[in-house]
Amino acid sequence: MFTPEQFPNNPLRSRADLQRLLHDMVDPILPHFSPGCAQVRLSDNRALYGDPPGWLEGYARPLWGLVPLAAGGGAFDHWELWRQGMASGADPAHEEYWGLTGDYDQRSVEQAAFGVALAMAPNELWHPLAPEVKQHLSAWLQNINKVKLVNSNWLFFRVLVNLGLRRCGEPHSMELIAEDAEKLDSYYVGDGWYADGSTVGNSGNDGRTGDYYIPMAFQYYSLLYAQLAADFDPERAARYKERARLFAHDFQYWFTADGAALPFGRSLTYRFAQGAFWGALAFADVEALPWSVIKGLYMRHLRWWMQQPVFSETGLLTIGYTYPNLLMAESYNSPGSPYWALKAFLPLALPESHPFWQAEEAPLPKRRAVHTVPGAKLVMTTDPRTREVTAICPGQPVLDWPRHAPQKYSKCAYSTHFGFSVRASSSTASEGGLDSVLSLSDDGRFFKHREQCMDVEVRDGVAYSRWQAWPDVELRTWLIADSTGHVRIHHIKTGRKLWTLEAGFATNWYRRATVDNAVPGIVRTPHGASMVQNLLAECEAGSSEVGANSHLLASLSFMPTLRSEHKLGEFWLASRVEGAADPQTDFTASPGFTVEESAGFVCVLRDGEIWWNMNNTPCGESSPARLKTLEELV
Repeated sequence: MFTPEQFPNNPLRSRADLQRLLHDMVDPILPHFSPGCAQVRLSDNRALYGDPPGWLEGYARPLWGLVPLAAGGGAFDHWELWRQGMASGADPAHEEYWGLTGDYDQRSVEQAAFGVALAMAPNELWHPLAPEVKQHLSAWLQNINKVKLVNSNWLFFRVLVNLGLRRCGEPHSMELIAEDAEKLDSYYVGDGWYADGSTVGNSGNDGRTGDYYIPMAFQYYSLLYAQLAADFDPERAARYKERARLFAHDFQYWFTADGAALPFGRSLTYRFAQGAFWGALAFADVEALPWSVIKGLYMRHLRWWMQQPVFSETGLLTIGYTYPNLLMAESYNSPGSPYWALKAFLPLALPESHPFWQAEEAPLPKRRAVHTVPGAKLVMTTDPRTREVTAICPGQPVLDWPRHAPQKYSKCAYSTHFGFSVRASSSTASEGGLDSVLSLSDDGRFFKHREQCMDVEVRDGVAYSRWQAWPDVELRTWLIADSTGHVRIHHIKTGRKLWTLEAGFATNWYRRATVDNAVPGIVRTPHGASMVQNLLAECEAGSSEVGANSHLLASLSFMPTLRSEHKLGEFWLASRVEGAADPQTDFTASPGFTVEESAGFVCVLRDGEIWWNMNNTPCGESSPARLKTLEELV
């Protein structure tokens, strides 16, 4: 019987603890199987693709955890439910038939779990099936070879299905495996990083970088491939492992000392799939970092998530991030979607004797306080006081997909401690999800969040981009990072009157009496302190509430702001933005940043000395003193 304490009380120190966690997560799903066992109906809300794909998702996604359990010899008493589901769901004559996969179909996404199941757990999910069931299932899976897939990480789904069919001696396409692998390789941008689709002729839907589809999809599936296809494609398997080694050295910067990962990008409801890459390294036997470090990153991440209220009263994973929240969800999230989190259980396929399981967890290693990641187009900073993580972001060329795309990809900064908000209703200061970004308005009431950012570049801890907010309004932004905050420089050229809203991090609260916004431009709550300080133009400092339930980390939050009003022409804005976990942080004790503007050029001074100045390159020029700080370890 489920009890709310069983997740946070699991110590998650051993392989046995991880097995118990998987059982505790899967058991609440069991009562939701349909009579024919081909559908798992967890709730009444729907994703954009409707039924039966949504019910198939609830059936298939637990397999991402159960299959490694089986491969590692773990016990599970309910395989018959999934076998019966295969018999019903793959049978065209059965009322619970899943239906043939069409072009760009969600069924293709879920078929990947079947491919991995056939490859890794045939004794549970293939050999016991009746000949007729095998025939139906094989035919249903083979249909993926006849349809179009999104040219993105989706191509891995067909690769994995064909690997599973091959392992079971069923008809498969080696040609499509090779063709899809080549296309996926074309998305590689270097240093272990991929773009999620082609960036050529970008429509705003493809080619996103830096989000979790790189670790939990490209890298994760690559490492599965490296193990499952090594017998016939050793060259690519070795290449994938080397890319994973490179990637690990950057990706460690996404995690805090206590295991939290940076909230950034889409599909955040998959939660601890964020850390699945660390387990995949172990599965593929890639010691990209010392095993003790990899194990520490992996286990702390799981422990952090188990302390969050992400489960329903019956033990089901909910849609949301650190609490149930449909507002931040994607249009493609069904009640079964969060169970992609079970990708994190891949190390259960390994024996207890593997070096990963034998290693003692090591704490987060020392690393650069400011680390530029060109492949992700982000600048990662680690606060030396708390080892919380902030990503300084130039933005991406995303428009209206995925849902809340500007808020998920184009804020000026993202933080493990402060999270971010999405748009709740109209695009006003409080409801528009306008924290941690400069927004523009041409009527003083409704604001545009930064989006469709172009000419993006990151270098030496500086992020640059350009945004054409309206045909006659251009915004160029420079973000200059340091270990405890960042300076924002904006140049705006406008053919219309504008109102600007510069916002710092939104900090969470639960009781209104605990919100301290008495000092303009600073907000303090028990969760932390957030500041935005004007450095150049005339601005009115203040604060604003953030729409209820629009924030990823808590239902209520408050953000510091700077507001200004401008006539037609050109003007500059500059500010200093900081956030701290300690609510009593004295921001006046921070380094003294000032900004000077002359003849169309800007320079940033720190304690009276030039820190950064604009030149003819997108990211400008940093002083030797600033460049030296980029090498500091924290």
